[in-house]
Amino acid sequence: MSQVNSNQDDNKIATKNLVTINKSDIPNGGMKSYKQDDDSIILITRDEDEFFAFDGKCPHVGADLGDGMRYGNRVVCPWHHGTFDSRDGRLLEPVAMRGLTQYELTDEGDSLTVNTSAKIDKRVENDKLTDTHTIIVGGGGAGFMTAHQLRHTGYGGNITIVSADDNAPYNRPLLSKAFMAGQIDEDKLFFGGSNWADRNNIKLRLNQTVSEIQPNERTIVIENESGENERQTADFLVVATGAQPKIPPFKGADAKGVYTLRNLDDAKAIKAASSGKHVVIVGTGFIGMEVASSLVQAGNVASITIIGRSARVMSNIVSESISNALIDLHKEKGVTFAFGAGVDAINSDNGEVSGVVLSDGSTIAADMVILGTGVAPRTDIIDDVNDPDGVQVDERLQLRDGVYALGDIAKAPNQMGRMRIEHWRVALQHGIVAAAAILGEDNVNALEERIPFFWSAQYGNSLRYSGHAATPDNGIVFGTPSKFDCIEYYFDDEEENSRASAAISLGRDKELVAFSELLRRGHAPTRAQINAGFDIITQAQALSR
Repeated sequence: MSQVNSNQDDNKIATKNLVTINKSDIPNGGMKSYKQDDDSIILITRDEDEFFAFDGKCPHVGADLGDGMRYGNRVVCPWHHGTFDSRDGRLLEPVAMRGLTQYELTDEGDSLTVNTSAKIDKRVENDKLTDTHTIIVGGGGAGFMTAHQLRHTGYGGNITIVSADDNAPYNRPLLSKAFMAGQIDEDKLFFGGSNWADRNNIKLRLNQTVSEIQPNERTIVIENESGENERQTADFLVVATGAQPKIPPFKGADAKGVYTLRNLDDAKAIKAASSGKHVVIVGTGFIGMEVASSLVQAGNVASITIIGRSARVMSNIVSESISNALIDLHKEKGVTFAFGAGVDAINSDNGEVSGVVLSDGSTIAADMVILGTGVAPRTDIIDDVNDPDGVQVDERLQLRDGVYALGDIAKAPNQMGRMRIEHWRVALQHGIVAAAAILGEDNVNALEERIPFFWSAQYGNSLRYSGHAATPDNGIVFGTPSKFDCIEYYFDDEEENSRASAAISLGRDKELVAFSELLRRGHAPTRAQINAGFDIITQAQALSR
């Protein structure tokens, strides 16, 4: 009897894993997703008589890829613009860290049968450059993605990550977006789990201080706790030292109870110390705004006041109308703003924060101060850096032969020109490009074919920004910012024939994806086209056929 029951269970499992789909449902050159009873999603793509089946949830945070867009062989996630090859699921653009799981399917004539228990094995042999050693300085997004991509595209040499952090690589954007709000546990922050490095045969040297980097020799100097130096030389050297918080020179910035947010330890300290506190946040950039949102959602603070010199928040990124929408949102949640004044000093009582003195002479009571006053690239340990605003590198991020500079420190060319961009997705893009450069691969897009992108999450609302604009003050907005339903296009000047250099979306995800694709291909709409009713989704699709 037990044997019969076992066979019946096996049949149920087999039936559950077999999904039948009509071919006619899927347009040529398109895609369609199918939600299953167990909450899984199957994505089918089609090119003429060829069909491909994938796990339809974006591996980043689970968006339904069927709600995204397809442009040529590019499947673009609607939320954070992770991009995958429609033929094999290969990762083309982060912020996803890996490609799509692909399933076997059977052609049944007018229909397809997808077997979700039969996954196509895409593992590659790590047989390239087996006698070499790559040293990566920095365990942030750029450093992690370089190592991860090297291992998953065939690199067989030794990989060492040297990091000042005492944690394995983790998802830093989630610190201010979710972790401090109590919406994600610490163990969920780590890329690939706590044993990622061991599984990928990568040596992690954590809590290590690199005191000097010598690019011409491909050498780093590590200083131990005793002050002794250890020299390490590599065949390939990747420098991804990131950025560090700027500490303004006002009195009291070193008092107990003053915090910055850059790493997991910072986030844990702020989270633990904020309970019952009157918190003052200095700075109205996206870090300051996200920290305020997270602390409010955590529900433990007594009050939050945000101090800003101007009357706008995120003023170098968003227009006045979107700034006002964000301000109103925070005010509805109980946040107070002090605009139009800088900070003169942080007062303390017995060494602990007691208040913040503004440049207009007023004082705000505070038990805790969080500085969201920007960051500066960590280039001081790199010999012969040739630009005060970052490390000048080529389109493959190479500084010298076999030496690469990535992430926040890199002043690199992209679609928008040569610039240094402190965005998480850019750091991940850098990792993909650097890994391809080390392996000598020519089938990976260089930086000049990639678009900057970042997002901010505040009280469950997502603001998504694609491109890079010199100013947010020459924009054209469609929709209603106050209802978090709009898209705004930014131009570097007010000329009618100027092309949009960036766009920002509140709830208009497909339009932003379409804009990004047009921008990537050098066909961003002009001001005149936008004003004339340019259908951005139709135009992007037409261009990709």
